[in-house]
Amino acid sequence: MTARLTFVVADDHPLFRGAIKETLQSIDEHVHILEAGDFETAKKLVADTPDIDFVLLDLTMPGTSGLSGLVTLRAMQAAVPVVIVSASDDVSTIRRALELGASGYIKKSSSIDEIRSAINTVLAGGVVTPSNVELGSESDPEIHDLIQRIQTLTPQQARVLGMLAEGLLNKQIAYELSVSEATIKAHVSAVL
Repeated sequence: MTARLTFVVADDHPLFRGAIKETLQSIDEHVHILEAGDFETAKKLVADTPDIDFVLLDLTMPGTSGLSGLVTLRAMQAAVPVVIVSASDDVSTIRRALELGASGYIKKSSSIDEIRSAINTVLAGGVVTPSNVELGSESDPEIHDLIQRIQTLTPQQARVLGMLAEGLLNKQIAYELSVSEATIKAHVSAVL
């Protein structure tokens, strides 16, 4: 019996989700595809589904801003590959996504064959970037320092940071994570 692959497709455009869903179904007949039209739903799917094989995440969906969604999902399930799917082809955004743990970056303007190939590459353990893109290195020392510090956070500290970015209070974060407020304060101190 062939194992079933479980994918999460998080994008606020139903038409794009449908196209990605068809692409994923063409990769393997044994796929289970979970869809999220906003970041809150994506977080819930990632939290409630322990056997996810792959997440496709749009950078500009309701409930998240920029790369914070990536950091949050990586903190929730660090072993699950997260690939950014975006209309943006900004080189610094692509580089920063990869530095923050994305397993790849696919432009929405890519063909179905390019998307299928990229997904297969990530499923095989590789990392994908758009073709003809030279990533270079971070030129802004403050951003470089920030990314370096985010990379040192534990998964729980990264989750706390993501929840702080959402505007939650320490008490609310403690409730959501089922820990004491003192534990959250310790995490916040460590993050700062």
